[in-house]
Amino acid sequence: MIFIVVKYQVKPESAEQFIEATAEFTQTTRAEPGNVFFEWSRSVEDPNEFVLVEAFRDRDAGSAHVNAPHFQKGLDAMRPHLAATPQIISREVEGDGWDEMGELQIG
Repeated sequence: MIFIVVKYQVKPESAEQFIEATAEFTQTTRAEPGNVFFEWSRSVEDPNEFVLVEAFRDRDAGSAHVNAPHFQKGLDAMRPHLAATPQIISREVEGDGWDEMGELQIG
């Protein structure tokens, strides 16, 4: 699985519109056959920082994602809202989705 985390620093005046600006990109990416998950969060420490946690089944699915027509369209939709170049971690990891946390079991 390709596991990716991206931090987006958004202009303060765009922070409330950023999720709406990325909605189409989010929906089309989630519909890709190789997408495992594509989840946005907003920092509790910095209201202008958004974090995207995403995963793709394998390298082929990741390649299909970045070469899909909606990929560049999504980046173009984000660009006017960004204050800085996003930071990314992208790694190939074992597994095919989320696992339960062994150190904190509930129930």
